[in-house]
Parts: sequence; C-alpha cells; structure tokens
Amino acid sequence: MPIRTALGFALCLLTPGILAKAPDMSLDTLFRTLEPMTNDLARYNYLKQAMPRLAPADRPIAVQLLAGVEDELGMYKQAILDFPLIPRLPGNLSIPQASDWRAARAVDVVAELARDRHIVMVNEAHHDAHTRELTLALLPRLRALGFTHFAAEALGNRDPALMKRGYPDGTSGSEYLHEPLYGEIIRTAIRLGFVIVPYDGDSTDTAAREREQARNLYQRVFAGNPDARLFVHAGYAHIDKGKGRLGKVKPMAMQLQALTGLTPLSVDQVNFRDVHSGNEFDPYHQLVASFHPQLPTALVNRETGKAWSVSPGTYDVSVLLPPSLALAPGGDEVHTAWLSFGMSGIAVKPPSSDPIRPAWLQLDGKRHAHFVDGSLCGKTFPCVIEAHYPGEPDNATAADRYLFTKPSMREPLYLFPGRYRLRAFDRHGKTLAENTIAVAEAGTAPATPVLPGLQ
Repeated sequence: MPIRTALGFALCLLTPGILAKAPDMSLDTLFRTLEPMTNDLARYNYLKQAMPRLAPADRPIAVQLLAGVEDELGMYKQAILDFPLIPRLPGNLSIPQASDWRAARAVDVVAELARDRHIVMVNEAHHDAHTRELTLALLPRLRALGFTHFAAEALGNRDPALMKRGYPDGTSGSEYLHEPLYGEIIRTAIRLGFVIVPYDGDSTDTAAREREQARNLYQRVFAGNPDARLFVHAGYAHIDKGKGRLGKVKPMAMQLQALTGLTPLSVDQVNFRDVHSGNEFDPYHQLVASFHPQLPTALVNRETGKAWSVSPGTYDVSVLLPPSLALAPGGDEVHTAWLSFGMSGIAVKPPSSDPIRPAWLQLDGKRHAHFVDGSLCGKTFPCVIEAHYPGEPDNATAADRYLFTKPSMREPLYLFPGRYRLRAFDRHGKTLAENTIAVAEAGTAPATPVLPGLQ
C-alpha cells in the first residue's frame, strides 16, 4: 500500500514549533524518499531528521507517519505520545453508570453476539497496537463458531504464498504488518485454518476506496460462497454501518451490507482508549474510574443485556481499553494533541516515568517479559533488537521488537513460551549480532540465553 494511501485521513492541527530557517523540503520529496524504504529504523531516522525541514502545515503528516513507524518498532507509548488522537464524541453523550451497566470481557461479549452473524468487523487505530489485542483474542473464538474467512486491511495482493508459508513478511502488504501484534494476528488466523483475504484498494479517494473495499470483500468471499462467515480487521470508520465519521461517504461496512444483504456486527475500539488526553474528567477517564477495565472491555446493560454503543446505528459495541499511559503528577508542562478525521486537539500533560513498555503486551498473561539490553547492538546505536520464531527469516514480522538508543537501556520483549532467535540490526538492515533464547512457562525457571550451536 502506498504511503500516501496508508495515511488514511488528513490532519488539521499544527504543532506550535519554531523553525530555525525556512522549510527546504516538500511533502512530495518526503513521500518519494520514504516509498522505497523497507527498513523501519531507516524510516524512523529519516522522519526524525526531515520534520524540522518541513513547513509547519506539513509537519502533522510527518508526525503521523513517525507514530506509525514507532508503533511498528514496538515503541507503543511513544507512538501515542507523539500522535494522541482525541475522539470527537456526540455532544449529547450520556456516560454509562455502574448502577445500570456492568463491565464484561469484550471477547466474550463479541463472541456471543457473533453466533448468528455472517460478518464481524473490528476496527483499529493504525498507530496504536493496543487496538489489535481484541482481534487476536477473537480469532479462536470466531473460528470455533464456524467463521471461515479472515480479512485484514493491511494485507496486499502480492503474496500468494502467505497461507502456505504461515507468516507475513516484507511482501505481504503495508508497513502496518511490520508491527509484531499484527503479524501475530496473521499467523494465528492461518494456523486456525481461516482463508486469508486481502481486500484494500489502491485509490487515494475516500469514496472510491470504500467502494473498492466492499466490492473486493463481496467478490472474494461471498460471490462464490454465500454461506461463508467473514471476520474483518479494518481501520477506523471503515466498519461503520452508517454515514457520519466519513462525512457524506458511505463506509465500507455500509456498502458491503448492501451488496450481501447481511448486517455486519461492527465493533469500535478507537473512541475509548488511552490517548493521553491529560483530562481526567473526559468520557474515557470517567468510564475507567467507574468500570476499572483490565482487558478490552464491553459494557452490558444490567436490565436488557444489550451491549453499549456510542452510536448504535453506526456500530454495535463500543470497546473500552484499559489505560496504558500514566500522567505525571502536578506541573504545568503541556504538549499538543493532534486532530484527525473529525477529532479535536487539546493541550495535554506529559507522561510519568512509568515503565516504557505497556503492561497490556502480556496479552492477559499469555506472554512473558524477557529482558534484553543494548549490549547486543555492540557500539552501533540506534539499533533494533527483535525476536524471531525458529525457522523464520529476517524479513518475517518479528514476535516482538524494540528500538535501543544506548547501551545502558534494558527493556522487556514480550513473548509466548518457547525458543526464539534474537537479532540486532542497524539502519542499513545489517545484522549486528544474534543469539538464541528460551522463554519459560510462567512459574518455571527463568528464560536463559542458549549459546549458538547448542539449540
């Protein structure tokens, strides 16, 4: 997917920055330079260096791209801090109260609602991998219910060997697939026996793209198999069954419903997540204070048993994600949140000095922290340290990864129990060092490095 298309929605809020000199780089130059880059560290370095050279009006685009790369490098908190999207919610929003609503695991609620559906759609914020946790948890549940096809927006049409190979690599689609949790979603879907469906189009026009996506899903899934059951992982408003978040444009889900006669079950995750708003009284923080989510959470009415949705005619379930960022106590320092597809920008407080990698990466205790330090990088910084599954090559999506900027850094990689190949590489993609590790089950002996040649 071209970088211009992957950007999705235009930004409208500017950074209050200071230019030392007149801008000497255009967005066209930025895009042309980025397009052939396949090394995420090289893209990260380039964007950091290019931003001061852009005109102020162009910088938000670069910031959005930077947040995407940070997400792909495992820098999940930094991605949110650099690009904290503040959702524009209905003005008449009534916040659910614990006296009338109960918190439930979103995976359980969605799986129950999906029993009699042929289409389930879950959305994501592309730079926030936290919005991929629910999809990963839903895959085995929906497969057990008889769902047959899995479609992901990030997949392209140039990797016919994907299902046979069993994992995504650099040919599988857009840069989003470089992010470890997205890779885990694709691996799991293949392992469970889903038919994998790429469906995104090449158009940069919003209306045309929504039409292409709906038509591709219909033709590739339902035209030849009307009894198919489809699970779709898409971005933002593509899952909407009515107009609104895309203005007058009919979203993909709305058009697919018209083509198939099937009403999708649409699940929204982008409205109630930790975007570092700095406002403890905003709707998200009010809900967190009332319902204390520890995992992706849905709210169920105590009387009717119905799931809560901010916009019932548009999507069926509003998911509440647990906090992943902590605010610094006191102080007046602020920075600016960004505006995108109808979202509002506000000043926010800086984060606290809590651990850099968020706790949700444990995936409800299924993955364990294996700490690594910058020594694997030698004297080359910044460098990326990533863990690969046995038998998978360097260009396969890593099981987890993180960017190291100095030797003293020590950070956890979150991994399922098993053996992995650790690899450190530089901005040219050159391998700096490798070793093998074993991650133990919880409650057993701690994971220890395995010397090369002894694994």
